[in-house]
Amino acid sequence: MWERQKGKVQRYGLLDSFRGMVLLSMIVYHGSWDLVYLFQKNWQWYHGRGAYIWQQSICWSFIFLSGFCWSLGRKPIKRGLTVVGAGVVVSMITLAFMPQERVLFGVLTLIGSCMLCMILLDKVFGRFSPVIGFMASVMLFILTRNINNGFLGFEQWNILELPEPLYKNMVTTFLGFPEPGFYSTDYFSFFPWIFLFLSGYFIYRMMVKAGGVMDRYFVRKLEPFAFLGRHSLVIYLLHQPILFGILTLMDMGGII
Repeated sequence: MWERQKGKVQRYGLLDSFRGMVLLSMIVYHGSWDLVYLFQKNWQWYHGRGAYIWQQSICWSFIFLSGFCWSLGRKPIKRGLTVVGAGVVVSMITLAFMPQERVLFGVLTLIGSCMLCMILLDKVFGRFSPVIGFMASVMLFILTRNINNGFLGFEQWNILELPEPLYKNMVTTFLGFPEPGFYSTDYFSFFPWIFLFLSGYFIYRMMVKAGGVMDRYFVRKLEPFAFLGRHSLVIYLLHQPILFGILTLMDMGGII
């Protein structure tokens, strides 16, 4: 990830490296998903708590890192529209070729939407204390984590049941209140995940306020993870077709 300073572009290789590590973890996780759901491998562990934590660690990291990096990038409208557009492409392809495994309002749609909203929100949140902003974002994320399931609360702890009329159409589904019968294999609604995105945004501002932290610790990179991180969007879009092709050949050859 880079930042423009006085006409120069400062690349923060550690951010690229971390993104690359998370991307690699995601590829392995999706490969396991393909084997279980597309190639009918009976892996009970994949349905357990450990695999759920693995999946959550990937999406939490991507969303938090996207919020952290938002202030570093140039051309926020173009970047946001590009990521939203990539999400639309994923949805169209899965609806056309894999309707049973369709992706609607997936993680790319979420991240792109957050990027675009931050163009306006930055003017407001830029005035906030980053510490207070971070604490508020974390608390709101915890409070709203379960709204997709009809409750305020976090994971196993439901605090308050939400009114059923909130869950009525695709607009409410995008916001976090899925309509009856809605199904997506990769569903990340605007709420609660915008709050995780914002927590990353405020952590970055805290580091900037501390002075010199980014330039001291974030310039170093770890290859080949940094390479993966620099090309994360392209790799994200291509990894599943490539994985499916490789696994199909392995299955035909009796390797899996």
